[in-house]
Amino acid sequence: MTNPTSDTSSDLPRIGVSTAERPHAYDPVTQPEYFDGVVSRRIVAFCVDAMMIIGPIVLLALFIFVFGIVTLSLGWMLFPLLGPAFVIWAITYNAITLGSPASATLGMRLMDLEMRTWYGAPCYSLLGAVHAVCFWVSISVGTPLVLVIALFNDRRRLLHDFLVGTVVVNNEGRAAMLRRPR
Repeated sequence: MTNPTSDTSSDLPRIGVSTAERPHAYDPVTQPEYFDGVVSRRIVAFCVDAMMIIGPIVLLALFIFVFGIVTLSLGWMLFPLLGPAFVIWAITYNAITLGSPASATLGMRLMDLEMRTWYGAPCYSLLGAVHAVCFWVSISVGTPLVLVIALFNDRRRLLHDFLVGTVVVNNEGRAAMLRRPR
């Protein structure tokens, strides 16, 4: 007969669940090349990504305008759909690009950056979408705090990075270049 106080199920491995503490994957003290120039290059990447998101919306607005002229102003009733189209496109763009194998938006790829979870795993689509939503909410609520927070932490994480558990680092190619002695 088994002892009712012993728990044999705790001896079995749990599939897909880890209760162990995970250390941060990137240490700014021992690996400073991953964080060198990240904030300034991240701002440039944001500008590129903003153009990638705003560009198609502007083209859609121009199409609706011309369509309104052709349909004697009936097409202009589509203008209220621009707001939801912008939100859907921005979230989709971030989900697709951050969920790609590069774990980076097009602007981040241009700047040799990539997004990782705080423990080093690549980004995935759902995390990219949630990151975009948290970014826009944090920008709306506390515009200056979003960038100021990066100045007071070693990993240069922004407010929304803390909220979703991500870190933006230089990609491996740029980090290897920065590791070389000058």
